[in-house]
Amino acid sequence: MNISEAIADISSTGDLLERALKLAGLVSALFAEAGYQLIVVGGSAIEFYTEGGYMSGDIDFCRRELRMPLRLAQDIMARVGATGGPRSWRVCGLFVDMLGVLENESRAPFRTIETPYGPVTLMPRELALVERVLAAYYPQPSGEALKAAKQMLASSLDDPSTDWGEVERLAAMPDFNILGELRRLKAEVENG
Repeated sequence: MNISEAIADISSTGDLLERALKLAGLVSALFAEAGYQLIVVGGSAIEFYTEGGYMSGDIDFCRRELRMPLRLAQDIMARVGATGGPRSWRVCGLFVDMLGVLENESRAPFRTIETPYGPVTLMPRELALVERVLAAYYPQPSGEALKAAKQMLASSLDDPSTDWGEVERLAAMPDFNILGELRRLKAEVENG
């Protein structure tokens, strides 16, 4: 893969969602070459799941397992012309954040999106949804998080692969404890 050509293409991509997906694919591929699987998480995952209905403004990655030396991450990000670090960089007009090892309470599968520069692995849709519903209500109600939760719910309702049993299992866990809030919000979104 010619990284310079990829960066030129990504930088010239006007659509921010498409630019973020391409960059996430390139960064994921470069880290995979070094033996580290990256997972897109949080608002970035919601951005991709909602196809830009919610825009996070950055790309948040977690590692699947292994601890990664900071210098290795810096060296990989240098290959794409990034500035900043050691855990947050700017490249192609976007921020890329490396958040640590993934915490995944879900039994649902990771989802993968193919891009011109490599696959992008997303945290399970079900976990992203439950986390955003939690953020909508706790520690304080958040209008911005509520809007994102509604967008994620609408997207999940449209996706037949969404495992609603898993969504409810996660929402009922002591870590989240938002089953009532989730059910009310889901009914609100379903009833338009």
